Amino acid sequence: MINSLEGRFFLAFITSLEEKSFSRAADRLGYVQSTVTTHIQQLEKICRQKLFHRYPRGIELTEAGKVFSKYAYQYVHLSQSLKESMDELDQPCGTVRIRTQESFFLTRMLPFVQEYTRNYPSVNLRIEQGAHQDILKGVLDYELDFGIVPQNPSRHDIIFYPIIEETIVFVASEDIAQKVSNEGVRILNDQLFISSGTSCLYHTSAIDVLKNAGIMVKDAIELPSLEMIKQYVSCGKGFALVPEIAVNNELKTGKLNIIPFDSQISFTHGLIIHKNRECSFTAKKFQSELMCFLTDI
Repeated sequence: MINSLEGRFFLAFITSLEEKSFSRAADRLGYVQSTVTTHIQQLEKICRQKLFHRYPRGIELTEAGKVFSKYAYQYVHLSQSLKESMDELDQPCGTVRIRTQESFFLTRMLPFVQEYTRNYPSVNLRIEQGAHQDILKGVLDYELDFGIVPQNPSRHDIIFYPIIEETIVFVASEDIAQKVSNEGVRILNDQLFISSGTSCLYHTSAIDVLKNAGIMVKDAIELPSLEMIKQYVSCGKGFALVPEIAVNNELKTGKLNIIPFDSQISFTHGLIIHKNRECSFTAKKFQSELMCFLTDI
């Protein structure tokens, strides 16, 4: 098999996977569509497996394709690392892929990213948003160089570097917070719980805390962004569990109020990397600077 595999096949495969379309992959690579299609067909012939389901509106990985994708990402990553090593870099370049929660990016990482991109314009920093399980999966599948998660996954194949402890608070409008103050937290039984969804660690933690306080969530909605959650809650449409740092301004202006519970909720965010991943020079430099910046906050 090794004699038949070519780097351009792997590149066509990964680009098609990410674009979910052979035509969009061709546009991104500067090929005609037939070239991408031929590369994928060659891969399928070499692997003796169908790698993509073809649909009128796009493509989707088969089970064999999902297995192959892990090795494809490793191949491209090693090729990039080799190029960097052979070039004896004086300055980082290439691509670094990282996935984190939206709230952590906006409240903690954004200043670092702004400074990093100014200092290292040759680095293509690809930052994605995801929930805890999405981030973990991306690292396990070798799709990402790094992930930032709110809790140690405690897995043998993952290295966890603790960064910062984050306090999480329940917030609501002044009207709802006042009702809680006057009548107790049980009035939340009749309020709407707003979160990023059940895949979010904050959501599952909130449900546990509420249950221990005798509160059963009867009605809940999922919103795709932290800003939408804050705006919705500030309108008096329910309550949410969010990082305290993310609502500092709203707390100061009285737009949002903290609903007190007996126990404080906190998470130790950390950087994760696959135990078997060989980091490139650029990735190691990125990790060092990110850890230094965040631990100094």
